Amino acid sequence: MLGGLGNLTNLMKQAKQMQSQWGDMQKDILARRFEGEAGGGAVVVTVDGRGAMVDIKISPNAIGDVELLEDLIKGAMSMATRKSGETMQEEITKMTGGLNIPGLAEMFGGGPATSG
Repeated sequence: MLGGLGNLTNLMKQAKQMQSQWGDMQKDILARRFEGEAGGGAVVVTVDGRGAMVDIKISPNAIGDVELLEDLIKGAMSMATRKSGETMQEEITKMTGGLNIPGLAEMFGGGPATSG
């Protein structure tokens, strides 16, 4: 009977330690910056760990064709957010030892675990 209580106490300690590690990982990822570029660097978008845009640089040479510029911005943004999401997923995989926990990336502000 007491053996079960010991296991429960140990499990609670592990859960508390893991919670602390999750918090540290989340702070680290949210502080990171991820760049995506399109058009050979004509457009460069920088996002944070959540995939929110924090900066955009547009080369003066890219300004001529509005539709092309729109496509370049979308492409650069997509690349940057994909990098952010992939990094989040890699860190979660390290923390969980490869155990897939659905919705975990979203819980920490990241995008869906699967990207298309």
